[in-house]
Amino acid sequence: MNDLLKIPCVLMRGGTSRGPFFLASDLPHERAARDSALLSIMGSGHPLQIDGIGGGNPVTSKVAIIGPSTIKGADVDYLFAQVRTDRQYVDYSPNCGNMLAAVGPFAIEAGLLAATGEDTLVRIHNVNTGKLIEAKVPTRGREVIYLGDASIDGVPGLAAPIALTFMDAAGAKTGKLLPTGKAVDMIDGVAVTAIDCAIPMVLMRAADLGVTGYEEPQVLTADRDLIERMSRIRIEAGRMMGMGDVADMVIPKPVLIAPARKGGTLSVRYFMPNDCHPALATTGAVGIATAAVTEGSIAHDLAGGLSVPAMVRIEHPAGRLDVQLEMRNGAVTAGLVRTARRLFEGFAFAKPMAAIEHAA
Repeated sequence: MNDLLKIPCVLMRGGTSRGPFFLASDLPHERAARDSALLSIMGSGHPLQIDGIGGGNPVTSKVAIIGPSTIKGADVDYLFAQVRTDRQYVDYSPNCGNMLAAVGPFAIEAGLLAATGEDTLVRIHNVNTGKLIEAKVPTRGREVIYLGDASIDGVPGLAAPIALTFMDAAGAKTGKLLPTGKAVDMIDGVAVTAIDCAIPMVLMRAADLGVTGYEEPQVLTADRDLIERMSRIRIEAGRMMGMGDVADMVIPKPVLIAPARKGGTLSVRYFMPNDCHPALATTGAVGIATAAVTEGSIAHDLAGGLSVPAMVRIEHPAGRLDVQLEMRNGAVTAGLVRTARRLFEGFAFAKPMAAIEHAA
């Protein structure tokens, strides 16, 4: 195996996502070399990622890169990478709040900070957005605890709860909550709310695109007319949000919203951007909940005109995700509970960069 790169790796589930976690110091420092290693490890460029450890789906083709914090007020840096399944491309433009749930446990077990008691507060600097997130990790006996009695929709079984608090998540990429300057814009004859909170998104009423918003994810993903129309809207929204040409980026994320049917606040279908998520992204939930309390937005109208403080209960294909919105130091914070689990540890093997370029 002398011709393969051997890189320490921990495979972890975070929320409803899964992927390898690496220490930044174990990966190549130069971006092109790092990207080629990640593409090889994940097996990108093949729909099944058969020559790598990716799961052939956007929610299982994610990477977390963790290191000591580079800013004051944080314990660790977290760089998220969305590794495309359909082609060899690593996208650092989004953040992933589900993978974020596993950052604290990984960082503690990797020795980046010490457990402090029954619970350990880990302050995470998301490098992708520059934002700060607090994670309260169960650490009884000064060790990370994964087993518990918490459940999250979209993941079978029970696990220890990890409380996440997004601190002032507005303007994660563009610097503005409403990057176009409006709560509602018209694109391709459809009313949209372009919002940037935790992650940039384009919210649309499902009914305005000829669907109910309650369909199963695979049904929506297979509706190519719907996907193509949302893609056109998403690309134009990205331009209007000041993000330039987003055709090759996974943000902004398109989101279909509809009235709740099961006692929640809203029902949503979240896209990544051309596949419907089987549940809901954590960052998406934070942004959607914030939209629900943003006057004039499409979500605000459907949610019945909520204001902070508020509990926003978001129905998604696998169940529901609750987001508690509060005011802290003049900014809106969003709190929610996720779970995580350590799945496998060892080494990932990557082809050298030259071999990948030759294969491409």
